[in-house]
Amino acid sequence: MTPRSDAQGGADAKALADACRALWLATLSLMTAFMQTRAPAHRYLLARRIAGNFGTLHREHAAFAPDSGEAFSRLAARWQRTADEHAPGAPAPRRGLSLASLLKLH
Repeated sequence: MTPRSDAQGGADAKALADACRALWLATLSLMTAFMQTRAPAHRYLLARRIAGNFGTLHREHAAFAPDSGEAFSRLAARWQRTADEHAPGAPAPRRGLSLASLLKLH
């Protein structure tokens, strides 16, 4: 390789690393938004976007620690399940035991 192509490769790697870090920060912001909203349609769309972002980070994980690719893959799958739970027409997620069920009132 010529020095010019080495420099270009280094610049490309730095640009990719910067883009991945920016995507990571944007994903954290989306996760915060997900936790702050209760609207099912918004939660569905946010979860889909979060899952997609983690999928991208999984594919481009070289900018992070060596074992981060596996973690991003697990997070993408988890957020896809969350999106599926909030999809239009999906049954409402169970929120745990109600007071009535604990007291055996029904």
